[in-house]
Amino acid sequence: MLLQSPLANFAQMIGRYLAEIWDFLIFIGQVSGVIIVLAGAILWFTETNQSRGKGLVFSGILLSIVVEYFIIFPPSFVIA
Repeated sequence: MLLQSPLANFAQMIGRYLAEIWDFLIFIGQVSGVIIVLAGAILWFTETNQSRGKGLVFSGILLSIVVEYFIIFPPSFVIA
C-alpha cells in the first residue's frame, strides 16, 4: 500500500470534485442546447418572431457544438 502525503490526498480530492462539477456542467450544457433549439424552432416556425427564432436555433446549435468539443477533448482534471 502506497502512503501519500496529506497534500497529495487533498489535490486528488479537489480533482474529483472538479470532475464531478465538470460532468454536471456538461449535462447542463447539453440540456440547455436542446431547449434553446426547441424554443427557437417554435418561435421560428410559428412565425411569432422569426428573426429571434432563427438566432436561438443557430446559437443553440453553436452551444451544442462547443459542448460536444469539450466532451471529446476534456480538460486534464477529468482525464486523470
